[in-house]
Amino acid sequence: MSISVPSDTQRWRCTQCGNLTRFDVTRAVRSRDYLHFDLSGGSRVEESETLAETIEQVRCRWCNAVDAVETVDRPDAGAAEPA
Repeated sequence: MSISVPSDTQRWRCTQCGNLTRFDVTRAVRSRDYLHFDLSGGSRVEESETLAETIEQVRCRWCNAVDAVETVDRPDAGAAEPA
């Protein structure tokens, strides 16, 4: 089962218990990082760019269901913004 990251107009929902807010997400990320090393050899990431991201599994934190999460529209997704 494949699931995508929700957009601004979508969210995840567990089909077993109805959870909308708590999920454990296992993902693989390919990124490019800019590391800054100080003279002692310590480093920190100053910039990071995600080149590719794949969601491998989404588990419901409430009922522990695996692969029971779907992407649904947010209730206010079709509403116009206030003027």
